[in-house]
Amino acid sequence: MAGTNAPVNVMLAIHAKKTLPVDLYKPLKQYVVQHFSEREAQDADDDLHAVHQMRSEVEKQADTLEARRDLLQRYFKALTLMETRFPISPEKEHVHTVSFVWYDAFKQRWKTSLQNIHFEKAAVIFNIGAVQSQLGLAADRSTPAGLKAACHCFQTAAGAFAYLRDNVSMKATSGSAAASVDVSVECAGMLERLMLAQAQECFFEKVVADNRPAMLCAKVAKQVGSFYEEAHVALLRPVLAAHFDRPWVAHVQIKMAQFQAQALFRASIDLHENECIGEEIARLKSAQQIVADSKRQSKGVNPALLDALSRLEAAIARNLERAIKENDRVYLMRIPPPDTLPDIPSSCLVKPWSMAEVIDATGLKLFISLVPDSSAKALSKYTEMVDEVIRTQTEKLQQESDATRASLREMEMQEIIAALDGLSPLPDGLRDDVEAVQNEGGPRALDAEMAKLREMRRQCEEMLAQAEETLERESRDDAHMRGQYGSKWTRATSSHLTKGMRDKANAFAANLKQAGESDARVERAIRDNEKLLSILNHKPIEACFPVLSRPLVPMAGDELLPHLLKQNLNELEKLGGERADLEDMLKNMKQKDNILPRLMATTSSYEELFKKELTKYDAPCEKIALNIANQERCLKHIQKVTNQIVQAVIKYREIKTNLNEGTKFYITLQDALSSLKQQCSDYALTREIQGKDIIEDLQRQLSNVRVETAPGPPPPSTQGQAPNYPGLLGALGGMLGIQRHGNQMSGSQQEAPQPSAPAVGAMGSSPQHQGQGLPPQQQRPMSQGYTNQPPPYYPPPAPYQQPQHGGYYGGPPPYPGAPGGGYAPHPPYAPWGGAPPGYYQQAPPPPPPGNNLQYPYYGQGSQQ
Repeated sequence: MAGTNAPVNVMLAIHAKKTLPVDLYKPLKQYVVQHFSEREAQDADDDLHAVHQMRSEVEKQADTLEARRDLLQRYFKALTLMETRFPISPEKEHVHTVSFVWYDAFKQRWKTSLQNIHFEKAAVIFNIGAVQSQLGLAADRSTPAGLKAACHCFQTAAGAFAYLRDNVSMKATSGSAAASVDVSVECAGMLERLMLAQAQECFFEKVVADNRPAMLCAKVAKQVGSFYEEAHVALLRPVLAAHFDRPWVAHVQIKMAQFQAQALFRASIDLHENECIGEEIARLKSAQQIVADSKRQSKGVNPALLDALSRLEAAIARNLERAIKENDRVYLMRIPPPDTLPDIPSSCLVKPWSMAEVIDATGLKLFISLVPDSSAKALSKYTEMVDEVIRTQTEKLQQESDATRASLREMEMQEIIAALDGLSPLPDGLRDDVEAVQNEGGPRALDAEMAKLREMRRQCEEMLAQAEETLERESRDDAHMRGQYGSKWTRATSSHLTKGMRDKANAFAANLKQAGESDARVERAIRDNEKLLSILNHKPIEACFPVLSRPLVPMAGDELLPHLLKQNLNELEKLGGERADLEDMLKNMKQKDNILPRLMATTSSYEELFKKELTKYDAPCEKIALNIANQERCLKHIQKVTNQIVQAVIKYREIKTNLNEGTKFYITLQDALSSLKQQCSDYALTREIQGKDIIEDLQRQLSNVRVETAPGPPPPSTQGQAPNYPGLLGALGGMLGIQRHGNQMSGSQQEAPQPSAPAVGAMGSSPQHQGQGLPPQQQRPMSQGYTNQPPPYYPPPAPYQQPQHGGYYGGPPPYPGAPGGGYAPHPPYAPWGGAPPGYYQQAPPPPPPGNNLQYPYYGQGSQQ
């Protein structure tokens, strides 16, 4: 693609400031003698000679740029140490006989002389930035290593000018009308932007040389142009516009235009690759216009820079001509106005390098014995701040140690630790509880008792079903006879007689249902707490602690309970040791914390220095906070582990109580259902006898009718036997309607004649069996022959009387509230009146989610 070769880039370097010789030795030594002592002046004599020597070398300017850079950096550090000890100013109590003279870097005939050490520092830091820019310009940018070195030097120069602007310029130029412009805030800011522009330009040369994507090149070029634009704006301000020569302004302006056009040109290449021809043409036209406008302002510019700009203009023209032809012949796209095009994004790859480490004077050993009163007071204040930090952290450590000992005593951890080591048993109370549980069979017995409870429930359900089936069978038989004999079947209906028994059966069924729900809750409690309860299976309980290879309670991550307990105790002990180490570390840090060199080297606020220096104690404080947090976590874990056995015992007792109540419930319910079943059987037997007696009466009535209508003795083979007619039961109703001779009444209007001959009953045909199984008032007298007496009346059976006993557990009678001793409905879960309180009562609302069983569901056990 045309125009992909990088143009020749021309860059700038800053001239260093020049100075005149200054004698520092005599004035400074005289000041030491006057404000300190003769002896301290003798001690500082070597340092004074060293400073004077460095100043003389700065005046001469060393041969190589690297040596000049190193000298300037050492001298700047020395000036920093002198600033706090030797106040240089026109005031008489200060060093007022020293004046620093420096020439302007851009107007080299202009010189400035000030009795201000900050002016000296401003000139030195300016020269550091100037030498760094000269090193960057001298680097061979045709090689990758040289390009990288140049970029680094330009960024370091930008850092020097940024430090001058932010830290020194205001102090150097304040209160002086004759201050030098080149070390002003405005000039330092402009030079920082210029150095950043040239460092970013090095990156542009690299991405172009590496044939990186056109859009990336456009983004880098856009940022280069932005930096040059900021520098150009600064040059046009009144403070600098009259100070810099026209070639300086023109150079920055041409570079700004060059890279703005480069960004558009590189973006148009990307648009051409994506066949966005209309926007490509618009970009190229904008770039062409920028280059044309900048060339009109190129008077006094370096010819190499104009040559690079001309090469870029030619490349733009070639691509524009090609794009217009392609659009006219092929694409026919509309060309958008330039102001409607989106801005090209920029990519900033450089920044000013920090000078904090470069000019840090802490390591320079000069004037150590000279400590001004202000510095001594500041040092005392810092020491108090350090003492407060150490005191606060030490109190925290002591409080946590006391809290740990109190928590371990509260948890009886000494006894548990001894149990872990096999030296002594568990605490007596906990051990007695565990042994009581194990004597009852332990958690393994709960499943057996639950199975027994299910079997008892099954038996109760079976007995209830048998009783209900007996009543249902009797009701079906009664309905069948009533349908067959009609109005001649005169006994009371089954539904009327069995209502009480059916109500009791329904109440028992409801109670069984509610009891089943309670059973399910107990069984769920056993299942949900199986892991917790398994610890109680160990005999003796101490045996579970030392065995670290078998889990007591499976926990998250397969951690073993005893191992976890010992691990947390060991960690707790380790944390205690750490607290002692941390306390010693704080004390050692305080002893080694000599802030005086930094205090004497600082030129900014002492508060900022103190804040920065105190950060060294942040790491120990964070370790202390972490130690305290870890200790709280360990104590929680230890508390959790030691509560496992206690919680297991409590949960076992709760479930055991519920199972005992369930067992009592089903035992008493079995007695009640057994009585109900017997009553239903007696009732069914009584009704069966009644039915047979009624059928016999009807048979006798039928026999009387046949004797009157057809007199004569029966055949010999049938004498002494009851008549046996085919279809007797089916036709009996119609036959009973025949009128007797001499007695004009039908069987449906008058009472049927009472039989006088013995009839065959359900219990046999002999008189002694007649009426067997009936109450005395219901037994019929035996009479001879057939008479017109009415059929015998059998009243409903008397309610069944529950045997008076106390059940399996010697309690009160099962039915103390039943009226007349019969089966009266009782409240749910206590149909027999003798159930233990609490467990199987009215069904409560469903339990809350989770495994914690609430006692209102299961009885009056002790709550957790």
